[in-house]
Amino acid sequence: MTTPNTNVKERPVWRRNLKILWFGTFMTGVGGSMISPFLSLFIDTLGHFTRAQLSLQSGLIFASTYLMTAIVSPFWGKLADTKGRKPMLLRASLGMAITIFAMGFVTRTWQLLGLRLLLGAFSGFVSNSVALMAVSTPKKYAGRVLGTLSTGMVAGTLLGPIVGGVIVNQTSYRATFWITGVIMLLVFILTVFFVKEQFTPQASAKTGSLKLLAHLPSLKVIISMLLVTLVIQLTDKSIMPILSLYVRQLVHDPHQVTIISGIVASAPGAVMIITAPIFGRLGDKYGQHRILLGGILLALTLYILQGFATSIVAVIILRLLVGVSDSALAPSVQIILSRFAPATATGRIFSYNQMMQSIGAVIGPLAGSAVAAYFSYQTVFLVAAGFILLNLINYVWNAKALRAA
Repeated sequence: MTTPNTNVKERPVWRRNLKILWFGTFMTGVGGSMISPFLSLFIDTLGHFTRAQLSLQSGLIFASTYLMTAIVSPFWGKLADTKGRKPMLLRASLGMAITIFAMGFVTRTWQLLGLRLLLGAFSGFVSNSVALMAVSTPKKYAGRVLGTLSTGMVAGTLLGPIVGGVIVNQTSYRATFWITGVIMLLVFILTVFFVKEQFTPQASAKTGSLKLLAHLPSLKVIISMLLVTLVIQLTDKSIMPILSLYVRQLVHDPHQVTIISGIVASAPGAVMIITAPIFGRLGDKYGQHRILLGGILLALTLYILQGFATSIVAVIILRLLVGVSDSALAPSVQIILSRFAPATATGRIFSYNQMMQSIGAVIGPLAGSAVAAYFSYQTVFLVAAGFILLNLINYVWNAKALRAA
């Protein structure tokens, strides 16, 4: 079992781990987002499809990774608790390197679908990075560290589409897969040599998942945080299919739609890079439950306001503020989970958290598209606000227990 050590001599170990894992999550974000914006266009080069066929195959291939991640996450989580988090980091980074590199050679959509399923099966670098830092960081630094770590994925996700666009413009779609594969191989090598983990497996870590959950003293709080994660991801992803269409409805110059859509999409992440570590420190000082509540209330307000926005300037401002609410929500959930999860089950608890993220990433776009199809783009934001209201009810129901976080 990895135990937190506040000894000065041990501090460089977790600090160095943070640097390497931040870079690893950053490059994971870069690699994933380099490909995603162009996936449908790449699929279109693999055959002759009607518009409906292209939409169907693109949706299936895109969602397949998240579906597989949701299925395998509990298995990898249990393995992390019995074998250690570093082996899971190595498994994830090397698996991603091989499968993504191989995507550059596919000639049929079924081949791409198979590799995307494998990619989902090898997922877990980010969740295991969080789990490793959660159990090895001194408690008084947990908020700051996990807040900082969360910015790695966000920063990579912001930079990835820009890098991918340049690569596609100068070379080809296939080059993005090859370059991403090499990037993940670099992450694997850095993890092998520089990430350190003191891990001693315990017999209790081999307990079955259902038996483990049944005996967790803080099961109610953990389930509550998993539901918060599901709603966060579902809410964020529900507006993605309609965001550029919503922007087009508000922008009068059609030549500016693409640029402004990019600004609107990246605005929350740009703010989150700055504010997430700040909220982490504030949570350490004043309590993570207060930061979580503030994030829920702010998110609820912002999504309602987006549903009534009538100008693109208002939308951009509100999306920037969404970055503030995201900065309060996601790291707070991770910190609360780390404090309530026993050390022998940390890997599994964070794997369940990743599973909820994946489920939200599948349901969210489908729900958002359905609402937009039958109602309006603005209605999608109001429906998202309804889901956030469920998070507020969830928080109130568990407020007493959360104050201990």
